[in-house]
Amino acid sequence: MRHKFLGTGEPGYHPLRKIRTVISGLRYAVMYDWSVTYKLILSVLVLAVAFSARAWVDFLLILVVTAFVLVAEIFNSAIEALCDFVETRQNEKIKVIKDIAAAAVGISILVWLIVLGVELARLLDTTLPWWWRSGQ
Repeated sequence: MRHKFLGTGEPGYHPLRKIRTVISGLRYAVMYDWSVTYKLILSVLVLAVAFSARAWVDFLLILVVTAFVLVAEIFNSAIEALCDFVETRQNEKIKVIKDIAAAAVGISILVWLIVLGVELARLLDTTLPWWWRSGQ
């Protein structure tokens, strides 16, 4: 985007073009990175259960942690692609960078699984027949 005061940036750039860039990046991540794809599919299924149960707080909480995981995974993919572009050979520093990015994804997945487990158990407990529910 062109900065009107500094005169820097790309001339003729319109803010709505950013939407095209976002869609392009998301499409690339889903099509070419299996870890993003399967997390997105699983998240949609769990969100559908929360939505169908009309548990809006659960739905929003799951949506937030899902977005957190997907953002971490996409950042990890971008960092890995950049590292592979910069250094094609084995490099210990590049390995450390990739490991740190993977650790961020691992932490986000751990939180995601905890929230999904708790919320899914609660959703199923309220939607199952009375004789199947726990604690009753």
